[in-house]
Amino acid sequence: MEGSSLRHWKVIPILLITLQFTTNMVLSLADAPFDNQRNIEYIKSSCSSTTYPRLCYRSLSIYANKINTSPRLLVDTALNVTLKASKSTSRLMVKISRIHGLRPRVAAAMADCIEVIGDSVDELQQSIEELGHISRSNFALTMSDIQTWVSAALTDEDTCMDGFAGKSMNGNVKTMVRKRIVKTAHLTSNALALVNNYASTQSNLP
Repeated sequence: MEGSSLRHWKVIPILLITLQFTTNMVLSLADAPFDNQRNIEYIKSSCSSTTYPRLCYRSLSIYANKINTSPRLLVDTALNVTLKASKSTSRLMVKISRIHGLRPRVAAAMADCIEVIGDSVDELQQSIEELGHISRSNFALTMSDIQTWVSAALTDEDTCMDGFAGKSMNGNVKTMVRKRIVKTAHLTSNALALVNNYASTQSNLP
């Protein structure tokens, strides 16, 4: 009888631990939809201050759980999304430039685009690296550098688009290039807006 009683008392703590674990798990699952909705609303609200809010929301909402409601993670994600698009555009430029029979003006514009988009990629990479080292003590200086680099990346993309302006550039190549560059430039513009918002908000903190 005594052995049976001891086994009974040993089982009770296990049951209590299991019950506590199950309760915590259920509560966590119940909170998950609320947390995700809160994160999505945060992204939507942040994107409302950008020039292209719908593109901003579409490109960032899929990372809602990663971003949470963190301004720094929002900026970091926006920069990484833009960098990915810039790299993809750069690869497309190189591929198109190898097409035989391009008109001289088109070939020249492609060469210029490849160079400036390459610069854009480098500037976005620098921005992301700097953001990773940001702290309260170096915040203002670092954010100023990031703003300069992202702004320069946007200027580079605009320069590429300018190279394909004019009637003499009509054709499939112009259409394909401008479509990709425009989207990349819009992503960069949105990222810059979020960077500027982060810089101004955080600089007011005590």
